[in-house]
Amino acid sequence: MQTPVFPISETERLTALNNTGLLDTGPEERFDRLTHLAQLCLGTEIVLISLVDSNRQWFKSKQGLDACETSRDISFCGHTILGESIFEVADALLDRRFADNPLVVSAPYIRFYAGVPLVCNGEKIGTLCFIDSKPRQFTDKERNIAYGFAKSIEQEIIDRLQNQAHEQLAASELMYRSVLEGTRVGTWQWNVQTGDTVLNERWAEIIGYT
Repeated sequence: MQTPVFPISETERLTALNNTGLLDTGPEERFDRLTHLAQLCLGTEIVLISLVDSNRQWFKSKQGLDACETSRDISFCGHTILGESIFEVADALLDRRFADNPLVVSAPYIRFYAGVPLVCNGEKIGTLCFIDSKPRQFTDKERNIAYGFAKSIEQEIIDRLQNQAHEQLAASELMYRSVLEGTRVGTWQWNVQTGDTVLNERWAEIIGYT
């Protein structure tokens, strides 16, 4: 068995992965919807969003598999993140890199594997992977479909981060206003971009704007 090596940018890659806030979070419909559709379109027994952590691969979304994670040193996805394009193994039993891999000789008995790197902030944080217990090879059309789903997942990760940032900003503004109102100090804010002016209750009283 060939253990996957670490990328040269492993430190930066792990930072990018941790910054997504995805690790060890619950299922999310936005990701499960895409893996389910990918499974229907490409017909593999298993489809995973696999996030490659320092010593494990953890599955943010999974179709056709009960396990939540496996060790990184036996992972196929650890090999996928070393390249730029789809990593494909037509028959793992005939590939000396994987023939004696525990994931091949025991459940889930991987024979076919195809993984597309998932990129966030320029780093490959994991993969969208397709697994089957029978030998297979994707056609060019199927590879393009796999790439398309991977790009959609990358966009969902970006959208998720942006939504979280907006929520954090809104929470900070609410806390800031609550503190100001509590001090009974007259204050006002002027948005230089929109020209909007916001007064707190005390300042409105001071200037007689009630």
